[in-house]
Parts: sequence; structure tokens; C-alpha cells
Amino acid sequence: MRSALNSSWLPPALVLALGAAIALGAPAALSGETYLLRLATQLALLVALSVAWNLVGGFTGYPSFATAAFFGLGAYATAVAQEAGWPLPLAFALAALCGALLAAPFGFAILRLRGHYFAIASLMLVTILKEVTTGWASLTGGGMGINLPGAGGDPIVIARIALQTMVMLAAAAIALSIVVARGRLGFGLACIRMNETAALGAGIDAPRLKTIAFTLSAAICGLAGAAYARWIGYIDPSDVYDVMWSVRPIIATLIGGVGTVMGPVVGAVVYMVFEELMWRNLLTFGTGALGILIALLVLIMPGGIIPSLMKRRAS
Repeated sequence: MRSALNSSWLPPALVLALGAAIALGAPAALSGETYLLRLATQLALLVALSVAWNLVGGFTGYPSFATAAFFGLGAYATAVAQEAGWPLPLAFALAALCGALLAAPFGFAILRLRGHYFAIASLMLVTILKEVTTGWASLTGGGMGINLPGAGGDPIVIARIALQTMVMLAAAAIALSIVVARGRLGFGLACIRMNETAALGAGIDAPRLKTIAFTLSAAICGLAGAAYARWIGYIDPSDVYDVMWSVRPIIATLIGGVGTVMGPVVGAVVYMVFEELMWRNLLTFGTGALGILIALLVLIMPGGIIPSLMKRRAS
């Protein structure tokens, strides 16, 4: 019994240890390479958001577009808390808490919808929060945005701290994904994804499990928004509530493999490589060329990279 328990916690523990090693070593290895520091930080951020989306869109089978909503909420929660004099750890905790507190009741309500109805409802949350943030100028600065206190300083130092923060967040998200996938929650979510009606008939509390997954995803997105706000130093509604914060994680997960633990990680790497190559070499037609390449990849490997490789190996 004890050995089984230890083995079940070994993979997430190893992921966290590897994340800590990368967080400590990567800034030193990339010292002086501003471009690579930025690229690595963006990659770690995309990994965290993709893993978070996969908890709902992959494990549960509900195509959520609410990632940008919780990302922006976390960014503004941290910025406002920092302006009020809160220490950074408490500001980050507030970002995760705000995401979770909003996701729990909202998710319980809209997760009763399915398919494109759920997708549209989740996308509406992004618009609503953006409008509320813009209109509440006395707290958020409105359309003018907000500067985070203490965000100035040596750009290289800021870049290193941002990379360390994003890497640890990505590692924590992956570890959580492993725990969910291997536990009862993951089993219940898999049953819901395959046939929710049958899962309900088998006694699985689908509304509760879906809400838990949605809440966990929102908390990770809130933390990602907080880390992004500290990294950039200035945020405004058009930036942190940009719908692309919802779209990029979906594309990355589709590339890597929906519903797999490492699919979002692999997909994020492939997506970032494609995006950088397209923007650097085809600035005018970069977005279109990126879309074509992604479409071809999805056609060649419709299940994603990891599921396709596993099928070929099995055959």
C-alpha cells in the first residue's frame, strides 16, 4: 500500500524537481541572451496555460474559451493588490483565489451546456470581464491600464526572475495534471468525456467533477496572469483579455494531443517554434503561414503528436 502511494506521487515530484532545476539553471545558461530569455519565458507561460486548458478541454471534453478571462483577472488582481501594498506572495495567492472563486459558480452554471453552446458561454466571460475592468477605472485604471509598483529595475534581472517564475508555474501545472489524470478525478472526467449520459447513469457526479476541473484550470490561469503582470510591469484590458490567450493554448494542445498529460507541453514547443519561424522569416504573411502549417499538422496527425506516435508504435 505504501509503495503504491509512493509510486503514485513519484512522477509529479520528479516534474517539480526537474522544474526547480531548470528554473535555477536556465537563467544562468541564457545569461546575456535577452531574446532567448524572452522566448523561454513565453514558452513556459504557454505550457502552463495549455496544461490548464487541457484539464477542461482535454480531460473533460468541454472546449473552453475562458482562459483569457481568468488570465486577465489574475493579472489585475495582482496589480491592484500590489498597489494596495500587499506582498507579492499574497498578491499571487489572491490571483489564484479570484480565478477559482469566479470559476466555481460560473462553471457550475455553464458546464450544463455542451458543445458550441458551452464554448460561446465561456467566451462571453472574457468580454464581460474586459468591459467591467475597463469601466471600473477607479480601481483598475480603465483603458489607460495600470503600472505595477516596483516593476522597474534591471531588465535582465526581471527577465531571469520571470523565467524562473514561469518555469515553476508550468512544472506545478504539469504535476497537478499528472495527479488529476492518475486519480479518481481523472477517471471520472474521462468517463464524462467518453459518454456523459452513461457516466451519470453509473453514479458519477458529473456537475461536481466538471466544476472542480474548471476551477483548477482557472486557478492556474490566474497565477499565469499574475506572473505575466509582474514580468511586463504594465497591463491594460486589451492586452490581458486578448482572446489569443484562449486560442493559443487550444492550438498547442491540439497539436500535442488533447487529453494527454504531455500533449500540451509538446504542442506548446512545436507551436512556439512555428510561430517564431513564421514571424522572423515571413513577417507580412506570418499568421497565415502559421495557420496553414498548423492545419497541415492536424491533418497529418489528427489526434495530435503524442497519440499519433503511440498508435504507430503500437502498430
